[in-house]
Amino acid sequence: MSAIQALVIAIVQGATELFPVSSLGHAVALPALLSWHINQHAPTFLPFLVMLHVGTATALLGYFWRDWLAIAGGLLGMGSEHHRRESRRVFMLIVIATIPAVILGFLAEHFFRNLFGIPLVASVFLIANGLMLMAGERARGNATRPLSALSVADAVVIGLWQCLALIPGMSRSGATIVGGLVRGIDHEDSAHFSFLIATPIILGATTLEVPKLLRAGVAPGAFGIAAMAAVVAGLVAWASTWFLMRYFHRAMNSAALDPFGWYSIVAGALLTVWFLFA
Repeated sequence: MSAIQALVIAIVQGATELFPVSSLGHAVALPALLSWHINQHAPTFLPFLVMLHVGTATALLGYFWRDWLAIAGGLLGMGSEHHRRESRRVFMLIVIATIPAVILGFLAEHFFRNLFGIPLVASVFLIANGLMLMAGERARGNATRPLSALSVADAVVIGLWQCLALIPGMSRSGATIVGGLVRGIDHEDSAHFSFLIATPIILGATTLEVPKLLRAGVAPGAFGIAAMAAVVAGLVAWASTWFLMRYFHRAMNSAALDPFGWYSIVAGALLTVWFLFA
């Protein structure tokens, strides 16, 4: 993989990781669409994608630093009793929402890893992602609850929705936002919680995969290219988060996910036709 190719994939990943249009789907489909001769089954390809997620996780930590500082302070016994209790509750909900994807990813790692190298799978599930987003908008009720009302059951449901993101083409942020909507949480708070629970699962994947990149016998300079791409992905991810939080804040009761749903359906359909007949 050249530096230019890595840079393009980093920009696309940094934007699509937070936008509900599947970063993995784009990362798998893009090289095939551009006829780049990148071996997506190579042992270094998935770790490279995870390195891009390092940038994304860093961007999320930077954007939501107040949330994480408050949680850390409460866990360390700082602040009022109410603050400590609330911080522990939020931390518990983040952990609970993270567990389902961690368990399923561990049990079915080989199966999902094989899907990462099949562009047609990514394009088909990109269509499914769009349908999910639009169905989620229509399944939500008019009554909404604040993020502070999130329960253990809500966290479990959102965590189960997050498991869909193990399939390339299905958006992690899209699935978890839909999970929040169907539980009665509004767009802004659903996105907020989605971005919070992204951090530990991305960092966990990084812990597992980056050492593989270092041990895989990669060409000289490959790790440097991956690190550069991670920085670029992080900068784009921070800008994407800034935009989306303002977008969902203004969304109110509108069908805010519909534009992303239509994009996913159209892009997935065009890519499917391309991969089948081109």
